[in-house]
Amino acid sequence: MAKAIFLVALLLVLGNVFFVHASFTPNVIIDMAKIVMDNYCSPEKLVGMKEAIEAASSNTEILNIPDAETLANILSAGVQTTVSDPRLMVSYEPNYVPVVAMKMPPVPPEQLVAVLQTSIKLDILEGNIGYLRIDHILGEEVAEKVGPLLLDLVWNKILPTSALIFDLRYTSSGDISGVPYIVSYFTEAEPLIHIDTVYDRPSNTTTKLFSLSTLLGARYGITKPLIVLTSKNTKGIAEDVAYCLQNLKRATIVGEKTAGGSVNVDKIKVGDTDFYVTVPTAKSVNPITGSTWEVTGVTPEVEVNAEDALATAIKIVNLRVQVPAIIEGSATLIADNYAFEDIGAIVAEKLKGLLASGEYSKVVSKDGLEVKLSADLKTLSGDKSLKTTNNIPALPPMDYSPEMFIELIKISFHTDKFENNIGYLRFDMFGDFEEVKAIAQIIVEHVWNKVVNTDAMIVDLRNNLGGPTTAIAGFCSYFFDADKQIVLDKLYDRSSGTTTELLTLPELTGTRYGSKKSLIILTSGTTAGAAEEFVYIMKKLGRAMIVGETTAGSSHPPKTFSVGETDIFLSIPTIHSDTAAGPAWEGAGIAPHIPVPADGALETAKGIFNKHFGGQK
Repeated sequence: MAKAIFLVALLLVLGNVFFVHASFTPNVIIDMAKIVMDNYCSPEKLVGMKEAIEAASSNTEILNIPDAETLANILSAGVQTTVSDPRLMVSYEPNYVPVVAMKMPPVPPEQLVAVLQTSIKLDILEGNIGYLRIDHILGEEVAEKVGPLLLDLVWNKILPTSALIFDLRYTSSGDISGVPYIVSYFTEAEPLIHIDTVYDRPSNTTTKLFSLSTLLGARYGITKPLIVLTSKNTKGIAEDVAYCLQNLKRATIVGEKTAGGSVNVDKIKVGDTDFYVTVPTAKSVNPITGSTWEVTGVTPEVEVNAEDALATAIKIVNLRVQVPAIIEGSATLIADNYAFEDIGAIVAEKLKGLLASGEYSKVVSKDGLEVKLSADLKTLSGDKSLKTTNNIPALPPMDYSPEMFIELIKISFHTDKFENNIGYLRFDMFGDFEEVKAIAQIIVEHVWNKVVNTDAMIVDLRNNLGGPTTAIAGFCSYFFDADKQIVLDKLYDRSSGTTTELLTLPELTGTRYGSKKSLIILTSGTTAGAAEEFVYIMKKLGRAMIVGETTAGSSHPPKTFSVGETDIFLSIPTIHSDTAAGPAWEGAGIAPHIPVPADGALETAKGIFNKHFGGQK
């Protein structure tokens, strides 16, 4: 109510303050306000308007203004601001001639053909993509008259296409009764779908629009790609069509945000004056969203300039044509190569199920497809390492001088010696065996010799992200004795169908730490890949106590596979550790013996050793 009273008061004050040459009675404003109050499609926004009108009608002040057009502009601004609706307008038009809707007269077929050809554009693009532009949405009555011609000239040529681009960028007029007809061609005959609800304020009636069970000609169906093009000039009924198809998830909207018009706008004369009030008298409420496209417009899934919308749509359609083969190819690669055969088979079948259910029918870009496929693979498998990836070639090894290697090793490793001769070794990435072998002597001299003579050791892998597993056997070997070769793990390679034993090495560079001195390994949720393999081995063989958090549940280094002839690539773990002795660590992580937050793991480990060695003194 406060807003409505403010509106009337503002108009009266503006008139008294600024204008002194002409006059209009308050009844003009009152009549305008009554038109809005009786016809505006959203009466809930007009709370208090009646009281405001009554207040204005008892005011006998005269509005002093220079001209009627100025008054109309001020009234428009005031009404639009108060109701927050730019569609409400007041105009002064002494020469206005009301438009009378004309019924379609009998027209010879040849003339109908000419009319239809000027208002409808049809093309079959490369790749059997249909293109249909309609600049006016036909209503039920007209559609029935021209339906057979539309069928022969347009629709029957569209039906055989593999995808359709429906261009509404230039559509600013239409009849609400045409909405169910258009939408129904892209739905199934049964069950009927509630596609829209239209409230008409003057008659205070609500009409529900449903899809139609019977149509002239065949339906386009629900599976072939449908792209609707929009622009800032797409208005009214065309917006309703786009919004319905969008929220039925039948079409992807590409282009610009639409105008935010109305299903019906009336221009109503104010009494016997030459003032008119343009007011939206009906509103659309979508049954799916519970909201409307009016005022705000329809927001495309893919926003581009209107002139770029067609080219963008063609790219989307061409991508969607490839999607089934990409998903099927991905499923086959996973079924044939994923480390755990039973899980790979399940993931492959569920992935095909997602494709069949239409989960991939709305992708609009290669990046979007990769993101969705990755997310689905992780969800279906529980494995964060099964995902899409970039096929970026590895950089060639750099040619380091001995001095550069020494500096690099100093940065890569951190050592310390704590109270009670407890050694500390931290490194955050495992290297490839051949690379490590070449610099083993440097590592021993500058890192290992600093901790090898301690009475116990803490190996900190809390920030270790993994890397190649080729050096695992060598690193493990330092913590076992040379007199007996030990099977550290058995690795099953799904791609080759072979099992390989991972054994301790009989010869090492430098001195072994041996199997007798105590060892604690620190872990966190970041500890991944090769680091997990090391933790898994040392825990399984009882060689170390694990302190910290459950590890990441990553995998052995995955392999990269190309999906068919596309530039989509999958990262697939193909190797898993021996599961005969217990559950796999891949995808699940390794639980510590002593669970503590990662940031407190080092102090916990030091406390354990200090208590042990302190008790011996």
